[in-house]
Amino acid sequence: MADLPRVVSVERVIAAPRSSVFELIADPARQPEWDGNDNLAEADPGQRVRAVGDDFEMHLTKTGAVRANRVVEFDEGRLIAWRPSEPGRPEPGHLWRWELFDVDEGVRVVHTYDWTALHEEKREVRARATTPDRLAASIDRLAALAER
Repeated sequence: MADLPRVVSVERVIAAPRSSVFELIADPARQPEWDGNDNLAEADPGQRVRAVGDDFEMHLTKTGAVRANRVVEFDEGRLIAWRPSEPGRPEPGHLWRWELFDVDEGVRVVHTYDWTALHEEKREVRARATTPDRLAASIDRLAALAER
């Protein structure tokens, strides 16, 4: 399985303003509404991301566990990426990235899951299960909310 791609990326055009789409992504309390992995249960309100170095916490669906997320890339309205970890523990080495580009039809959204730095065998099973279909499901759900 070493030959599996460790960076998965999908994109789609959403017929909505870039600012509206970005707001859904940058507010962790909204993320469970569009999570295509069905992994996010809830996040406390008031954690809207505004800069690199911001942290936010999410509660997971299956275990109720909490994930701390550190924002590592940020450009308001255009780019956001974070690295999840267990609270108080080192980041295991995976990254979620969202990039938004204006196009005539609305906004082109590129969603990437990068696990090139992930080397914990127990986490690699879950990483392998994060397929383009799951990323596309997130964008599709995001589109449904943004295009209302």
